Amino acid sequence: MILSLLLLALGALPEQGRATPPRPAPSRPAPPAGRGAPPKDPFFVSTLSPAEIQNKQAVVETSLGPLVIDLLAEAAPTHVAYFITRAREGAYDGTTFHRVIAMGIIQGGDPLSKDPAQAAKYGTGGLGVLRFEENTEKHTKGSVSAVLVPGRRDSGGSQFFISVSDQPALDGQYTVFGRLADGLAVAQKISQVAADATVPRERIEIRRVTIRERPAPIPEPFLDASVADMARRRVVLETTLGNITIEVFPDRAPNHVRQFLRLAAGGVYDGTAFHRVAKGFVIQGGHMPTRREPPNERQEGYIRTLQPEFSQTTHVRGIVSMARGEDPASATTSFFIVLGPAPALDGRYSVFGRVVEGLDTVDKIEAQPVEGETPVTRIEVTRVRVEP
Repeated sequence: MILSLLLLALGALPEQGRATPPRPAPSRPAPPAGRGAPPKDPFFVSTLSPAEIQNKQAVVETSLGPLVIDLLAEAAPTHVAYFITRAREGAYDGTTFHRVIAMGIIQGGDPLSKDPAQAAKYGTGGLGVLRFEENTEKHTKGSVSAVLVPGRRDSGGSQFFISVSDQPALDGQYTVFGRLADGLAVAQKISQVAADATVPRERIEIRRVTIRERPAPIPEPFLDASVADMARRRVVLETTLGNITIEVFPDRAPNHVRQFLRLAAGGVYDGTAFHRVAKGFVIQGGHMPTRREPPNERQEGYIRTLQPEFSQTTHVRGIVSMARGEDPASATTSFFIVLGPAPALDGRYSVFGRVVEGLDTVDKIEAQPVEGETPVTRIEVTRVRVEP
């Protein structure tokens, strides 16, 4: 979903009441020239050193689950310093996500939202203290940006919005100062709560925001594993109808095996389903839309498009091969297990493994009632583990 700037009227100001004539002020001597107090600068000035804002994460505990934000000090140092300062003051604790657009954005951080009695004014508080910080960060899904008063570029403050899907129309219009490191599924859930227009019907509370050091990246599984190391592994699919154990063939399809092991070890296949049962032909699983929860940001980074690795291995009962679209170089996560000889697949699909235990489970899956090739009852892959 691409939101127009008009739709994203973030942080509108309250309507002003009718003006009344001021009372005459008592006369008083004018101050001497140069003695008047200068107007107070309304904009935030950080007291944090550059080192104190680098490499930080914000953990946002909400009533629907946690959000973990990588703070981008290099891109927007003043915004990051302000967010850290306000978070340590407890300014976000007890506020709400007061605006949602399903699979578009979620907006929160208004200090007025601590008080349910101020609900009519939610979206108007905590603004006007940050100057715009231009950067090259894009409004891709998971980006965290400062809310602005419409028509006023230098009007950021404590309010922020999270893009739940890509919003390229907003690039360059709002300051991106963070990105979700974890919790995209939570943000998506928040965006889809029942709402009147864009106002949630339930209170989605930000219970607490804490600042911590960004942890070291989790090493990518099997990134540098040798063919010999991968060949020793077995992958166990734990399903609602029993287990299936697969040996892998890295000597024939090393990139497919590396990806399969990486996805398995990273939990990407957990919560998926066998979504296709073509009796006498194949059962197919690993399709990401069947996953109960979307993969998190780290898991999404493990999913890559694969070039074909065709071999002389024939598609017979128990063979595991990678599914794809019309393009031979379009395979990503979905795989199939062959139920019987299928010579039409030979040399056209990349074989990367074979079932060595659990063919009885494969038979149970094949025997399930279907509508067309779709199982009537969900056949879930509850967990996938790599042995040894």
